[in-house]
Amino acid sequence: MTPRRIIAAVLVATGLFGACQRHASSESDGLTFPLPNRPVAPIISPAYSDEATRDRDREAERVFERLGVRSGLRVADLGAGEGYYTVRLARRLGPGATVYAEDVDPTFLKGLQARLAREGLTGVRTALGAPQDPKLPADSIDLALLSHVYHEIENPFAFMYRLRRSLAPDGRVAIVEADRLTQNHGTPPALLRCEMAAVGYRQVDFLPLAPTENYLAVFAPPARLPPVESIRPCLQ
Repeated sequence: MTPRRIIAAVLVATGLFGACQRHASSESDGLTFPLPNRPVAPIISPAYSDEATRDRDREAERVFERLGVRSGLRVADLGAGEGYYTVRLARRLGPGATVYAEDVDPTFLKGLQARLAREGLTGVRTALGAPQDPKLPADSIDLALLSHVYHEIENPFAFMYRLRRSLAPDGRVAIVEADRLTQNHGTPPALLRCEMAAVGYRQVDFLPLAPTENYLAVFAPPARLPPVESIRPCLQ
């Protein structure tokens, strides 16, 4: 076990996972959100797994086919890390594409920028977000993709609430997660549906990514966001 994983295990065992910050979330908009009622996993790596294994399982290919990723679609890879989805989106959509690669870690983004340059991929805009706000331009994306990152979002209610302004009216949010507890770096599908619904998002598709424990869940954003005071945390 690596030192970072040992630290994560200690946080879980001591009940400090996601609970070390017990203050309510607040950004420049002045909104205050409830905290999730379950552990929040720490960010321990810019990659979920090795890319060769994911490609053998046809992960990105199956996700893109299900989502109908095509030329002209504006896509954001949120929590892009090393860029597994970013580079495949750039290749699929072509040089005239609009692809945002967002992350909260500037070191990850620097490494991704170097990778994009090495591979000669254009059309990708890197964006430094905040733990509770992706900080993308308004009405700038048709599809937001979060791959193995949802369980690491400091406050998913705040993040998804603020993401809404960046989505087109008919935009979608696609989440790839492992079906396991958040402290084990996954999210049970029922918990994901409950937390997304608390912010007004409605699940419109679901695809198990067998033979792995991963899945794809797709959500439509609300036409109008609910009052922040109406948001209630969910039990894992």
